[in-house]
Amino acid sequence: MQRKAYVPGVAALLAALLAGCTGGSEGGATADDSNPGQPGVATETVEPGKYRTLPEPCGAVGDKTLDALLPGIEEITDEEQREKAYAGEPTLAYDTDRKVGCRWKVESAEATDHLFVDFERVVSYDGAVSDDSEAERLFAQQVEAADLPEPVVSDSGSAASDSPSGSSSLSAGAGESTDAGPSGEPPTGAGGTPSSSASVSSSTGASPDETPAEVQPRLLDDLGDEAFVDDEPGNSGPTATRRTVTVAFRTSNVMVTIEYAEQSATLGVVPDSEEMQDKARKLASQLADSLSG
Repeated sequence: MQRKAYVPGVAALLAALLAGCTGGSEGGATADDSNPGQPGVATETVEPGKYRTLPEPCGAVGDKTLDALLPGIEEITDEEQREKAYAGEPTLAYDTDRKVGCRWKVESAEATDHLFVDFERVVSYDGAVSDDSEAERLFAQQVEAADLPEPVVSDSGSAASDSPSGSSSLSAGAGESTDAGPSGEPPTGAGGTPSSSASVSSSTGASPDETPAEVQPRLLDDLGDEAFVDDEPGNSGPTATRRTVTVAFRTSNVMVTIEYAEQSATLGVVPDSEEMQDKARKLASQLADSLSG
């Protein structure tokens, strides 16, 4: 029988391959997640953010809260339209695990109220930067864009308080009764007249373009990891005055923004800053609690 020729080169190649599989480099093999600039040294990874998902935005605000923020919603007589008003309108979202939002708009005889709630979950694409750190950086940009004024010191020598009023509920403004009327009717103010978030500017001693010191836009220290409130009065048309209150906060790697705006239907009637801020901040506290839960 004819024997096959033995090729020494092939045998040597096989031996080299076998040695490479069983042996290791002198300094140790480089791991898959090692730093390519430093062979054998694994790259330090950071913990991911606390939150992996976001809440359903239109369902995050309860009906009772909407009753307080949007007084005209209970005046809608058509049941289908009222249900639609409560449901809100979700904003366009391509990735509901990263960014979601919802809008509400309700008109009444006294004013038109707008509410917008936005949730954003921050994810860092840098393995050396945590999700929380990236969210902190982005929130700092948001604060800078708000261009908050320097804190105003009152005559007593203390800065304006940034704690929400403990005596008023979400459905009642400063100086109003916190007791709801029968059958869920809106709360009443002095004299039993229905309350409204609009007040004549002379009641605060400020013009529509001025904001009292105690409700100046400012940083907040009682909401999430960091927060701020912004307040922008402004006219919209010759017969209406509008105010927009923004409350934004960050908790871990989630940033939440609330925009609450009211446009009064009467010339010279300015939406009350303190009441609107109080309602928006109470909603923010509710959302922060729901995220923590």
